[in-house]
Amino acid sequence: MTLGRGTAFAYEMAPLAPGLRSRFVDNGNGLSMHVLEAGFEAPHRPCVLLLHGFPELAYSWRKIMPALASAGFHVIAPDQRGYGRTTGWDGNYDGDVGSFRLLNLARDALGLVSALGYRSVASVVGHDYGSPVAAWCALVRPDVFRSVVLLSAPFSGPPSLAVKTANTSPQHDEIASPTAASIQASLAALHPPRMHYQWFYSTRTADSNMRNCPQGIHAFLRAYYHYKSADWKQNKPFPLTSWGAEELAKMPKYYIMDLDKGMAETVAAEAPTDAEIAACAWLPENELRVYSAEFARTGFQGGLQWYRHITDPGSSAELQLFSGRAIDVPASFIAGKSDWGAHQSPGALDAMMSTACTQFGGVYLVDDAGHWVQQEQPEAVSTLIAQFLLRAE
Repeated sequence: MTLGRGTAFAYEMAPLAPGLRSRFVDNGNGLSMHVLEAGFEAPHRPCVLLLHGFPELAYSWRKIMPALASAGFHVIAPDQRGYGRTTGWDGNYDGDVGSFRLLNLARDALGLVSALGYRSVASVVGHDYGSPVAAWCALVRPDVFRSVVLLSAPFSGPPSLAVKTANTSPQHDEIASPTAASIQASLAALHPPRMHYQWFYSTRTADSNMRNCPQGIHAFLRAYYHYKSADWKQNKPFPLTSWGAEELAKMPKYYIMDLDKGMAETVAAEAPTDAEIAACAWLPENELRVYSAEFARTGFQGGLQWYRHITDPGSSAELQLFSGRAIDVPASFIAGKSDWGAHQSPGALDAMMSTACTQFGGVYLVDDAGHWVQQEQPEAVSTLIAQFLLRAE
């Protein structure tokens, strides 16, 4: 069924451009995946797969899907494991966290495109935490994912294996590559004490803190999206020189939080005014309600499981199987000029450009955009992706 503006679909009532449809697809990896599609009318079109991040949905791609369909592609955007109307995942804090590991998320994507009849796709595009999923899709199965576009989160390559340790003790460079425990300890030792947001997201209380916050989930998400967007004028990112605590603490508090505050309290301090909300053309209230209604229904734990796995000290062991490998298909990176995401992992942007991608096509920083670049400036992002796809053919 083709869905137009004002037509009910899987998110109930939501504003959608004409030519998008909603359906469910069994991905062969335990999920019934809810997907949005555009450009499905004509057969044999090359496919583009769009993977969202946190706290987002397939709906996050609604503004660029029609443009990519007009450029000749069948565009697919799923609610990923843990999100929205996709089912088959375990959302309990003490549940199956292992199913949210990066290689299984890449398996979800592979199963989805295979179920849709594609042996390969023209590109996989990932935003925020969808970016590392897209990167691993391209690294592990370059025969299927023939190019990759990463938004907001650069990919520095697989974790390294320790070398020459048989007769010596392993040595760690605590400045260039510290352990997770040392990062947390050094941040907690600051005055006032601080905490990295990914470790807050890994706590048992994180879901309740955001889902049941005093301001309500709609106001929480409004503040969260505002704080990380170009609308918050203090977002003026720059490269960080190390993983040292004082260096990390130069980032806004939505990344390096006060130790005694949750995310709900953190973003409430920077909530937009009524006038700023009314002026937010890129995320009006009726569109924000799609997110707030979905996360009120599901909670955040499904998405938080991703962070619980990645902050586990053992999470890199499986990925070390690919140590020394690079993404060998055409790759590109897009972020908003006001997005700290490009710099939150010191050295990652440089590593992506120099070693992690062998056919790297450039970094594109979009004016008047923060972390939600594909929503804040959809025309610019659509154009950049379409031009990249033409070059990658």
